[in-house]
Amino acid sequence: MLLASVLFSCSTPKVSQKKAKQPDSTIAVDIDAAISADEYLNQAANAEPHQAINLIISASQKFIDENNLAKALWLSEQTLPLAEDQLQRDQLVLIKAQGLLQIGNIELALKTLQQIKAADLLSPPLQFQYYQTLAEVQHQRGLNLAAVDARLRAFELNPNTTKIDVDTLWLTLNQLSQWEIEQLVSNKPPQIQGWQQLLNFAHRFGYDSSSFQRYLSQWQREFSQHPANLLIPQLMNEEVTFVQNQQNIAIILPLSGRQKAAGESSQQGILSAYNNAENKKLHFIDSNKVDMTTLSQTFTELGINYVIGPLLKENVDQYLAQTALTLPTLLLNSPTRETLKEQHIVLSMNPADEAIQAATTLSQRNFRHPIIFSQKDNVSKRIAETFASQWHKITGKTPETVYINGGATMQNELKDSLGVSASQARINNIDKRIRQKIKTEARNRRDLDMIYVVGSPNETRLLKPYIDVNISPFSNQIPIFASSRSHSDNADKSDSRDLTGLEFTEMPWILPSKQQNQPLKQLIETIWPNRSDSLQRIFAMGYDSLSLIDKFHMFKLYPYIRHYGQTGILKLNNNTVLTRSLLWGRYQKDKVQEVAMAQTE
Repeated sequence: MLLASVLFSCSTPKVSQKKAKQPDSTIAVDIDAAISADEYLNQAANAEPHQAINLIISASQKFIDENNLAKALWLSEQTLPLAEDQLQRDQLVLIKAQGLLQIGNIELALKTLQQIKAADLLSPPLQFQYYQTLAEVQHQRGLNLAAVDARLRAFELNPNTTKIDVDTLWLTLNQLSQWEIEQLVSNKPPQIQGWQQLLNFAHRFGYDSSSFQRYLSQWQREFSQHPANLLIPQLMNEEVTFVQNQQNIAIILPLSGRQKAAGESSQQGILSAYNNAENKKLHFIDSNKVDMTTLSQTFTELGINYVIGPLLKENVDQYLAQTALTLPTLLLNSPTRETLKEQHIVLSMNPADEAIQAATTLSQRNFRHPIIFSQKDNVSKRIAETFASQWHKITGKTPETVYINGGATMQNELKDSLGVSASQARINNIDKRIRQKIKTEARNRRDLDMIYVVGSPNETRLLKPYIDVNISPFSNQIPIFASSRSHSDNADKSDSRDLTGLEFTEMPWILPSKQQNQPLKQLIETIWPNRSDSLQRIFAMGYDSLSLIDKFHMFKLYPYIRHYGQTGILKLNNNTVLTRSLLWGRYQKDKVQEVAMAQTE
């Protein structure tokens, strides 16, 4: 009854002989820690309408603090229609979002937060609450980039930051992949230049204590007022060095049988990285000829202390099933049945990862209506589905996906998807009705602003020209992006003019770039000029794997350690899987070049 009377009195203006004081819309309602929610409601019963609403807002916030979420949600919802100004509405919306977050209704919490149209116009205390809530919502949704962006903004607004807050933010930043950091920088959150430089030094030089300390001193001179200075003593005292002891490495590859070519390509990559290193001794084991149940004994006899491989999924599962095998192991494929243990790290070449990178990066560039053209094979479908899912998670909209058949039907399918066939049908209908000859030209749909292609190099070389000729000269050119499946290092040696403008994700080994080991690439192309794209990628994975053994334990101990390899910039995630940040390439007339894909203004 008390609550009903309070709400009723708030909705019924009281008569006063004095002129009502205008509310100060720049000040948030203060919450007294010593007053309970019920006490705030009692005060509201005898207050003027505007002040009563403020007291109800305080009560709603206190119900959140008291973990009485049902009352907080109900009270904020009932009070919203009575709010007299934008400040009160924003406070109630924020309280409602906090309650929804705490009961686990994450998507509704996000939609509620989106009702606050101008967060930067809120008072600093409310901005702090807003970005704290947004950060946790996006974290729960699996959007690390958006979560960290919000955490940086909340950190800047927090008047009582501690060393623990700085440590937590540093750990959170180091969970980002390189491509996510680049996108974060383009969003321009507070203090990002200092964070970016510190991350860059840690990622590139963190594995070598002496070099790292020099760069940390340089960073201190440049960013002497940055809050991350609290981290420097700890980072300088961390003794991180390469493993210098003798490494007897067992390498399990298919060196015979159906997958012999893949095994030999990986072996050649490993030997290229080996270069007669004095502290390494390599023992190659053919996975088609070994009994996995006897591997433990074999490793003991050889004095093995590290393992690389197996390469094939079925062999990975067999290897992991042997409980006696407890050596540090860099797996070259993900298991399908067995569970990873503490001593395992996976070098992932999962194509779905690049779909997440592409969808996140492109959604930051103000594209709103993409369409996906994909082949129907299982890998292409998985990439297309992952891209669409990530796009929906970020934007709330699901891109249209069109699965294209190869061959003669491709052009008709493309015309139907772009709306050209429907436009031509309307033109034909007009021609039948009007005898006079009218100059006409079919037009494509106007609701599309981006195309993402998932297909083989051959299919993409057919599809791209079809897209170009079916885009009306009266409309803007639609940019076309693709996964690495559309790019062929071998095909680049032929005429690539039909692909001009196509942008795609790719590993450094395949894309001319600063990160590419160009002398080795030229040598390998001389030795094996016609090696397939898939075998080139396996070669790069083998090359990186040997260097990763030196950083094996570092990855687990120091989250800022990265490896700038030929398969990408590698980081260890929380599931002990090394994920990659890929580069972006662009066809420009008769050549391919690296391009930056940070968000544009």
